[in-house]
Amino acid sequence: MSTSTQSTTNKNRSTKGAGVAKKDYYESLGISREADESEIKRAYRQKAKELHPDRNPDNKAQAEEKFKRIAEAYEVLSDSQKRAQYDRYGHAGPSQGFTFGDTDFHRAREAYQEFGFGGFDNLFDLFFRQGGMGGGIRKQRVRRGEDIEYKLRITLEDAAHGTRMTVTVPRMVSCEVCSGSGMEPGSSRKTCPTCHGRGQMEYRQQSLMGSFLNVRACPDCQGSGEIIESPCHKCRGSGRVKEKSKISISVPEGVDNGSRLRLKGQGNAGIEGGPSGDLFIFIELIEHPSLLRDGRNIHSKVAIPYPDATLGTKIEVETLWGREPLAIPAGTQPGATFRLKGKGIKNIHRGAGRGDHFVEVTIDVPRKLSSKQKRALETFAESLDN
Repeated sequence: MSTSTQSTTNKNRSTKGAGVAKKDYYESLGISREADESEIKRAYRQKAKELHPDRNPDNKAQAEEKFKRIAEAYEVLSDSQKRAQYDRYGHAGPSQGFTFGDTDFHRAREAYQEFGFGGFDNLFDLFFRQGGMGGGIRKQRVRRGEDIEYKLRITLEDAAHGTRMTVTVPRMVSCEVCSGSGMEPGSSRKTCPTCHGRGQMEYRQQSLMGSFLNVRACPDCQGSGEIIESPCHKCRGSGRVKEKSKISISVPEGVDNGSRLRLKGQGNAGIEGGPSGDLFIFIELIEHPSLLRDGRNIHSKVAIPYPDATLGTKIEVETLWGREPLAIPAGTQPGATFRLKGKGIKNIHRGAGRGDHFVEVTIDVPRKLSSKQKRALETFAESLDN
């Protein structure tokens, strides 16, 4: 019997007698059995995007169930040892089933966030920590703090030069009274009397298909198996308190509207000693009264008198880098544009030099003339006719 035939036979044998056969992992991700690591990762990314709850508001339950399946498939197929085990024995494996532990949970979540999706921790908790795959609830209270966002309004000059400023950000910080434990100093935890330390409760449910045993997190200890005997008087047992923190922000040159800065570990404090989340700064530029930004370049307009446009002159132009001289040649027409090289803004992503500043000339036509000016202009006009 060939290896591929034996693998298929073993896989099929492993799913019999288990009620409903589990869907093939390769089929779940929509890839071939010869797919390499990059193909597996790409397929998981695409499937995860499709099944995000925000994209399935009318059918979240089905999307969540499918997401659980593709996450399990990704964790097995992205691990060379587990994949080899699956290819040889199918879902059962030599130990009668894959387990999905805390390490796998973090790997799946980190892979998901690596693709830029974020904000999905609660869904992962629902799948993998509360009666999901691999043997029930984990007695784990440690949790990473939430990421937070802050909108920072800066001037165009600040965006061009870069700046450093201190802002006040409301966030959750570790309680100084209980050091984040949630317990009144001198007290301790005790075994949860509801679940007797197991962290989970079993509920038997009858249906047309027979009797099913559901396992859920204990409502009193939230799956930890322990409860706080004397909650901290300041944080009321949460281990965190809200605070307006002063945080120093370094804004690099070249940021634009919508630019996002990440300050690692400056978000909400973690739970039970978990790491803090991140602070994301979203840039919003204050409109400049006379300068208009277009990517790396700056545009402005300057009005000059008609005689200066005709005879030529030298003027000074306001830029982001101070006032710059600009020579206006004789015979300059309305709408003529001049370039001040390197007086624009740096490209924050490419690190190249600055853009340019483009100055459009308009002609300032006087609304009122004195008698002398009017005669002079009439004489000039007559000279053009001769």
